[in-house]
Amino acid sequence: MRVVLPAGTTETALIDGISAAGAAPELMEHTPSADVEILEYGEPTLAPVTPVSPGGCPTPAAVTRAVREVVDFDVSVVDAGLAQPTAAPAVDLGIGPGADIRDPEAVPDADAIFDRAHTYGASLPDDELVIGETVPGGTTTALGVLTALGEPAGVSSSLPTNPIETKRRVVDEALEASDLAPGSCDGRPLESIRAVGDPVQATAAGIAAGALEADTDVTLAGGTQMVAVASVLRHAGVDAPLSIATTSFVADEQGDELGEACYRLNCELTVTDPGFDEREHVSMERYCAGVAKEGVAMGGALSLVPDGRMPAVLDRFEAVCARLGIEAADETEPVGATGTDAAPEGDRGP
Repeated sequence: MRVVLPAGTTETALIDGISAAGAAPELMEHTPSADVEILEYGEPTLAPVTPVSPGGCPTPAAVTRAVREVVDFDVSVVDAGLAQPTAAPAVDLGIGPGADIRDPEAVPDADAIFDRAHTYGASLPDDELVIGETVPGGTTTALGVLTALGEPAGVSSSLPTNPIETKRRVVDEALEASDLAPGSCDGRPLESIRAVGDPVQATAAGIAAGALEADTDVTLAGGTQMVAVASVLRHAGVDAPLSIATTSFVADEQGDELGEACYRLNCELTVTDPGFDEREHVSMERYCAGVAKEGVAMGGALSLVPDGRMPAVLDRFEAVCARLGIEAADETEPVGATGTDAAPEGDRGP
């Protein structure tokens, strides 16, 4: 079993009102680099930030790392447009950061990215792949792609209150800037990414398409961002069996919409509840309150936990949080008040 994690950035995350990413906007671009270091090493090494929300909720990378410490699996990080370097080993496919989707072209080389990622995905020797993502601004770009494809568009958020109307307004502006209307890219999924998407989407879709053609079982690890990736695949004519694995936090927020989207896209849906409500820990309490919800392959990793082993994962999650300095977080003071920590943005993972 291999978890493949495309990691990248997009200037869309800097749009005011759609992101809660970090103590300062300039730290946001470090978040994906820190995420992959946490997944690989258990804590940031080169990255100067620890992605933690202002209220003490750590990045979903901490959960995925906890699962990895209990259920060993291989990890391959793919640089899908990182704005800052990372100490974690990463596959370099020559991908740059994404632009603001309100620019005429958000990902000018979407086709080339998809093709390179396709070749990479087809080359992997594994029988099963779990494909995740880490990209600030990711649910706004997901909403853009879904809208351009003409898919019913609802996306999650790692904020307790989803700023969906702000995201829709941004997407409307982005479509207008690209001379598109909702549904204009029906059957032309890479055009939707080029206009209003991000490079992580093109990378994840390409890897999945290549792996599926090589008869590898593929699970897309995430929530509504992976619904967008699945939509890209289906609009590209990829009809192979496909699964989406996410968390109960996303499923609870989305209600029937998530299941309906997976049914429409012919994707099997797996929802895992990690049981955070059974522990008294500031980080787990934040997740239960609706912060973060998903990202960095969290839902896919949790789906790999064997029966009876989730308590061990929760123990390891507490240990990872302690390693990140979260266990002593004051409920009244944001973690990262020193300016060295960055929060997961409001629309990165789900």
